Amino acid sequence: MNEKIQREIFQYLKKNYIKNFVGVPDSTLKHFIDEGLKDKKILIANREEEAIGIGAGMTLAGSPTLMFMQNAGFANSISTITSLIQLYEIPLLFLIGWRGYLKNDAPEHEKIGQIQPHLLKNMDLENKILTNKTWKKNCDWALSKLKKNIPVALIIRREFLD
Repeated sequence: MNEKIQREIFQYLKKNYIKNFVGVPDSTLKHFIDEGLKDKKILIANREEEAIGIGAGMTLAGSPTLMFMQNAGFANSISTITSLIQLYEIPLLFLIGWRGYLKNDAPEHEKIGQIQPHLLKNMDLENKILTNKTWKKNCDWALSKLKKNIPVALIIRREFLD
């Protein structure tokens, strides 16, 4: 996804309901995160589970929150998501960078990249992939779900190699 669109996504979500952006940096999401840092709206956590706990508290206090992370960190957080976020229907929006989407990504990302869609499906976490053409429609879908107290995920594919 190109830089301009990632920046537009941040501004769109901020303007349309999301008040907090908490997570662990991922180079796939670097322009989204940079836009939030410039806007002083990003809170960086050490681990995804920590970010989810912070975001859950913010959301329960009435301040809608987006969680950003790489798919490997998302996989590390499955227990926290299923036993806290989904169990108590805390409406968090997850923005996940999909490493391992490309076949020539770093070897440590290959397996998680292959199983990412299956993890989301097995967790019953509704999700949509953001593209340069569909991002606004899919962001609107996610925001409508949050307003119904349903946690969801938006995925940005890693479409470049380091």
